[in-house]
Amino acid sequence: MEIETLREYCISKKGVTESFPFGDDTLVFKENGKIFALVNLEGDLSINLKCDPTYAIELRERYSSVTGGYHMNKVV
Repeated sequence: MEIETLREYCISKKGVTESFPFGDDTLVFKENGKIFALVNLEGDLSINLKCDPTYAIELRERYSSVTGGYHMNKVV
């Protein structure tokens, strides 16, 4: 996926805003003021998504490319 495709998808959702509160290399998407996605713009494209902790475990077991984002959920 390319960054523009990802960006267009995210901002098409109702109540979503984008910003760079952590510097020029991290694009942040918020829904109604709450972060749901962090996109690394430095190097290979990667995204950190907020997810239900139980579902996140299932996704990590199913897909080797899905890893935990300790700063997005209280339960890892």
